[in-house]
Amino acid sequence: MTNTFNPGPTSNTVRAANGQVLPVPNGWVLLPPGDAALTRRVKAAGDHWIVAERKGRKLFSRGLFAPAATIEQIRGDLDAERSTESFAKKKLTDAHRREKTQEQYVEDFTGAVMAFLAFHPDHAALAVRLAQLIAAHATPVGSGTVARTRRIPVEQRAEAAVIAWMRHQTTAYDSMKIPRVKGQRREVRRMLAQRSKELLARYRLGDVNGEGCPLLRAVGMKKQEDQP
Repeated sequence: MTNTFNPGPTSNTVRAANGQVLPVPNGWVLLPPGDAALTRRVKAAGDHWIVAERKGRKLFSRGLFAPAATIEQIRGDLDAERSTESFAKKKLTDAHRREKTQEQYVEDFTGAVMAFLAFHPDHAALAVRLAQLIAAHATPVGSGTVARTRRIPVEQRAEAAVIAWMRHQTTAYDSMKIPRVKGQRREVRRMLAQRSKELLARYRLGDVNGEGCPLLRAVGMKKQEDQP
């Protein structure tokens, strides 16, 4: 039997979708999230209750309830496996593979940002600096940014990441007092995105003198003619 519940009012209860509060079966304990392998094996072993809590649009795992004996047996088996030399070698190999995969993605994403920017040659240095900053912010594993999603092509991720970065770094968005009216925040973001796109378009044409430019300030660069 597998069920998904909301956290209950006490540590040994859960709340069903219909609002009913249920006691956790005797002998069951909560396995907190954090050990993916242990969680997978406990789920596969038999009966368990998944506990998750929705906050806004996101669903956060609070772990799962399962028989204490089952959890302890599987944890012991896992500990034994993890103590072997072969497991250590496999873990090291997997870590190297993930590192190389991440390095390749950062490179590909930075290239996609550069392609989207497509600045005039006069502003090539700014394009490179901007792409590096955006990639450094958006690509870390677990960052939760649009750059980490696989739902859209990398070209679209790059564009969205540029606009998001500019919204926070070149506008007053973070300090704006936006009325709590449905659709108002979305409209503000749309308006700021349009301003950012217009600024980027000018850099593509080379039609920017750089004086007081928020983009140059954000990346810590002087206008082109002032640089050594």
